[in-house]
Amino acid sequence: YFFKMSKYADRLIDYINKHPEFIQPPQRKTEMMNNFLLPGLQDLCVSRTSFKWGIPVDFDDKHVVYVWLDALTNYITGIGYDCDGNSTEQFKRDWPADLHLIGKDIIRFHTIYWPIFLMALDLPLPKQVFGHPWLLMNGGKMSKSKGNVIYAEDLVDLFGVDAVRYFVLHEMPFESDGTITWDLMIERTNSDLANTLGNLVNRTISMTNKYFGGVVENKNVVEDVDNDLKSVVLATKNSVQTKMDQLRVADAISEIFTLFKRCNKYIDETMPWALAKDEAKADRLSTVLYNLVESITIGAALLTPFMPDTAEKIVAQLGTTLRAYDTLDTFGVYPNGGKVTDKPEILFARIDPKEMSEKIAAVEAKYAPKEEPKKEIEGLAQINIEDFAKVELRAAKVVACEPIKRAKKLLKLTLDDGTSTPRTVASGIAKWYKPEDLIGHTVIVVANLKPAVLCGVESQGMILAADAGEDDVRVVFVDGTPAGSKIR
Repeated sequence: YFFKMSKYADRLIDYINKHPEFIQPPQRKTEMMNNFLLPGLQDLCVSRTSFKWGIPVDFDDKHVVYVWLDALTNYITGIGYDCDGNSTEQFKRDWPADLHLIGKDIIRFHTIYWPIFLMALDLPLPKQVFGHPWLLMNGGKMSKSKGNVIYAEDLVDLFGVDAVRYFVLHEMPFESDGTITWDLMIERTNSDLANTLGNLVNRTISMTNKYFGGVVENKNVVEDVDNDLKSVVLATKNSVQTKMDQLRVADAISEIFTLFKRCNKYIDETMPWALAKDEAKADRLSTVLYNLVESITIGAALLTPFMPDTAEKIVAQLGTTLRAYDTLDTFGVYPNGGKVTDKPEILFARIDPKEMSEKIAAVEAKYAPKEEPKKEIEGLAQINIEDFAKVELRAAKVVACEPIKRAKKLLKLTLDDGTSTPRTVASGIAKWYKPEDLIGHTVIVVANLKPAVLCGVESQGMILAADAGEDDVRVVFVDGTPAGSKIR
């Protein structure tokens, strides 16, 4: 059974154009428009007969419902939607959703199929769909067969839950894929968590105990450097809010750590250890330490959604509690005369890379792929599926073609590969094809082949062709396939 997608295509295209915030990041919108909507939507088969698991089609027991039809509708049926008009108050209150936060690999289902299903039901669309990028291991997708999988529980065992939270959120960019490696995890823990944050909290508490018995008092002996610190601290709330409104989570965390870095700089500027040598400057020293405690308290409150356990530990050591969000743009809320702990604990211990490498090796050994005997096929050199997966094959339409004057065997093809940038490919098929034989056809291009310069032309890929016989080469055409479609 088929759903007539084309009936709603123009309406969806118009909606997306009028609501540029609907699909985020913007490059996801470009992919969906160029690869699927603009070339023309095909009807969608919404039932299956090749297997039995699934929801049966109630009027034909030989069919089950296509999973992306019943899965997507859970968004509304789960909160009480009823197609007969008897929807619950929860549905009326909660739909449309403000945001669908999903992985980029299922963006098509949420920005094409799902909106069209809703249009057919005459229901409002979700306000925004954000397809977040992937977290790659050493620059490649994680795979059990490769043995390059990192499991969250192993990371937590080695680094602690909040360190993992920080790393994963901080290293996931807004648009492009992030990268996770053991070395980078160690580096971030040592530089950002142990040094920038942990050392700041520990130093501030230790100096307060050393110079004032742990009592924090604001003596209001103010200098210009204090005002600069306060301006940075008080601006952080709005900066974080702005980044989060834009779904730029990594940038939001960076704003908070900018606050902590400013506190470290403030220590270097005010030099509390030097102030402590002059009794006449005791009130100035007390003010400096108050400013640090207040700034860290604000930073800890902002850090709560990202690193909740750490935020609680910080304020507990500072002798206070997590502050209400609406007070974070006010400086001086920490109670005058408050007392920090007399036994500060290290938030994040520095990691010795050599010691950690032994633990990492033990973890990696658990998931190392088992070698299986390879079956040889006569005349063929066998590869693994991972080897094939490295080759990115894409459909591309030939929009222009011309001979290359310096090479009789080569044609210069200009391809539309579904992106906004034309791709140039030099192909040795001039003996069998004229330019007009190729223009308008859709070919298959190896999209991730390293560029090479051939007779002065940079070839950004290679098109597929078959040896059809002695001295006969035929280009593989896939006409009708949208440009940019992945070939697999």
